[in-house]
This record gives sequence, structure tokens and C-alpha cells, in this order.
Amino acid sequence: MSVFRSGLLVLTAPLSALSLRLVPILASASRLVEDTLYVHLQPGLSLTGSSQPRSTYVPATHEVYSLISKLYADADALSHLDVRVLLTNIRNQSLTPQSLSSVQNLSHPPEVVLTDFQTSDGGQYNPVKQCLERYATSCYSCRPNLISVLLYPEYEPMVDERQLPPWEPDLDGGALHSYSDVVVGGTFDRLHNAHKIVLSACCLLAENRLLVGVSDKDLLENKMLKELIQPHEQRVEKLCEFLVDVKPSLRYDIVPLVDPYGPSITDPDLECIVVSEETRKGGVAVNKKRLENGLSELVLHEILLVRDSGHGENEEEKISSSSIRQRLLGTLLRPPQTDPALASRPYVIGLTGGSGSGKSSIARHLERLGAFLIDVDKLGHEAYALGGPAYEQVVEEFGEDTLNEDGTINRKILGAKVFGNQVKRCACWMLPCCWRLAGQTWSTRSGWPSSRRQRP
Repeated sequence: MSVFRSGLLVLTAPLSALSLRLVPILASASRLVEDTLYVHLQPGLSLTGSSQPRSTYVPATHEVYSLISKLYADADALSHLDVRVLLTNIRNQSLTPQSLSSVQNLSHPPEVVLTDFQTSDGGQYNPVKQCLERYATSCYSCRPNLISVLLYPEYEPMVDERQLPPWEPDLDGGALHSYSDVVVGGTFDRLHNAHKIVLSACCLLAENRLLVGVSDKDLLENKMLKELIQPHEQRVEKLCEFLVDVKPSLRYDIVPLVDPYGPSITDPDLECIVVSEETRKGGVAVNKKRLENGLSELVLHEILLVRDSGHGENEEEKISSSSIRQRLLGTLLRPPQTDPALASRPYVIGLTGGSGSGKSSIARHLERLGAFLIDVDKLGHEAYALGGPAYEQVVEEFGEDTLNEDGTINRKILGAKVFGNQVKRCACWMLPCCWRLAGQTWSTRSGWPSSRRQRP
């Protein structure tokens, strides 16, 4: 069971080893942290020795980006955990190194610091734990009385790391190319791990500014379950918090996106646009518009889609906000609030819809939850049954040829007459009759007098 709201995970193993160990490491961390887990990459960091270790720059390479992508993809199975890979110490090759001596503030200061660093001594007074605590507080703002936890040997490494070569920074052609100003667009509803992969790529590519367009208004009209999309302000707030946490050194311009292009076709400072496999055509369209406006084309940096290993039968195979919204159906989105203006009696829910729309299925589901069902279709049949309150009027209106030999009304013959051209004439006296029967049924079951109920 998780015992800390927020935590910092310091990963020290070589990148080649980490890729094989991420799943068990994250699983171990998730048993201790229940909300926000920050991840700090420092391959080769030693927590032993007499000198206090310092954070150093890690080059932004394709290998580092691939590891970050895999980490977010692996973390998607831990749905309760908000994982954020910190990029402060991951540097673009073209940037001049700056000091890492300042302490970075985090939105959710960690209560616990964890590490994959391997040591045989897991005791409370292990000097490795004390060194880890000092290292964490020298890099990030942490809660007072920070707790340290050595995850090893709780997870099982999948390789013998003694056989791996020591990690060295990748200084060759594997470096990510960087750009002064980068742009990306999206809905960013219920920020998930696929979003975080895209945003992390943007942060690694950008040297100075990241321009983010957040879809709003008409761009939301064709989205699945658009009614469940978070308000624009809420999506922007979550987006800002994540970006400032992972790379506070960048300048962020977050703007509403009300058309497919936004400022991407008018901003002359932009150099790169980040797209996915699905939105690449949109990136091509942006470049076409830029050329028409006399601006240079943007470099298209394409991100691969991330497969959702736990997707349902009717959900998308990729990690997506649409699938998340589907899973919200039938759940309580917010706690019920007491309204003193409402009468202190049960809710009355009206189920309407055409034939085959699912009224009966929903009604049965509500019954299983404890609701009392009044089936107005059945009440209508009772109303014109032999001796019922509407029987005489039905015979008078539609003739005795609607009767069976036993005096009951033949529903097939009656239906042909009613649905021919007399629906409105029938409804004007059948509906009040059904309403009275519904009120009597309600009174019998609930104890509330039918006279106290108002007709909707």
C-alpha cells in the first residue's frame, strides 16, 4: 500500500541496463508513492565514497529520449501514478553548459527519495541513504524530514550489470538536433503518458521557447464524448504545471487553438513542429500555409504512437484521451453537493428514446442499483385493458372492430389505426390517463401522496 503522496526516483544505472529494469523499478516505487513520482536520470552516479556527489549534465541523445519514452510507456500500467521525468540536467548539445548548483522547486515537493543504486546494506543508518538524501535536497525542493528508500533488492535486475560496460555520455551523432523555438498542438485532455512523451520531446528539442496550442471551441466538436473534455482553463493549468516541473528553464507560450493552424503559420521565429504519426499531414499543411505567408518551412519531428496494452474492445489501440473518457462513463465525476432548494424526496429520472435505443437496458441497470421502475408502456396497456380507465374511450374513438371476441382490445388492429393518422388525438387523452396511473403507482410504493407531485 502506498504511504507517500509524492516521491523522487533517482536512477543511477547505465541507460542500457535501465531499459531492462524499468518495469520492476516502477512497480516497486508505485508501492510506496501514490500520486506524483518525479524521475531524475543520473547514469553512473555513485552514492558511496567520502565526497558528496553533484548532479551533472546528461547529453540529450536519441538513447536518452528512447529511455524516457519507454519509461512513460511502462508507467502507463500504473494508472494511479503521475510520473514526471525531470529534464533540468539533460542538455542540448548546442547549449552552453550552465551551473546546476541551484535548487529546483517542484509543484509537489517529494516526501521520499528512492533509488535503484545497488548496495548490500539496506539498514536505516546506511551511509548510502544519507548521501542520497543530501543529493536529493541539493537538486530539488523536498519536504522536511525527507525519507530515503533503497529499492534494491526489491526489484530483480534482468541482466548481470557487472557484464555491462560503464556508462559514458553519448557524444557522437546520436545527439538530438535542437531548435530555438518549437511548436506543438493538441487537446491535452486528462494529461496522460503519451502526452508526456510528446511534451518531453518538445522540451528536449527546444532551446529557448515552446509554443503550445491547446484546442478549444470548434476544434472540440467532433471529439468523442466531448462533454467529458476538461475545461480549457483546467487543461492549460495541468499542462503548465507539468512543463514547469520538467524543464523550468524554457519559456512557455500556451495559447488557445480555435482553428487547425493557430500561430504556427504566422510566427516567424518558429523552427520546428512536433507531430505524431496521425498528425503529420497537419504538419505538412502548416508548412504549405507558411510558404504562402512568405515564411520558412518548419522541421517536422515525428513522434511514434504509444500502444495501450490495457485497451478495451471498443477503445483505441494507442494511449488516448478518448479511451480515458470512455472509461469515465458510469463513474462519479464529482462528489454530489447538497442543494437546500431541492425537495427532500427521491430523484425522478425520465428515460426516453426511440425503439432499440436502450431504454430497457438502462432501466434494468437502474433497478439493480435500487431504483423503483415505473414502465409507462405497461401502464398504457393497463389503461385500455378490459375495465381499465381508458377502455371505454378507446372503443368509442376507434370502434368495436378493435375488440377481440372476449372483449379485450386487439393491439394489432388498434396500432394500425393509431399510427395511421391519429397519434396526436390518442395521445391527448391517453397520456393524462397514464400519468394518473404513474402517480398512483408512485404513491403506493413511496408513501408520497400523488397530489404532492407536480407534472413535469
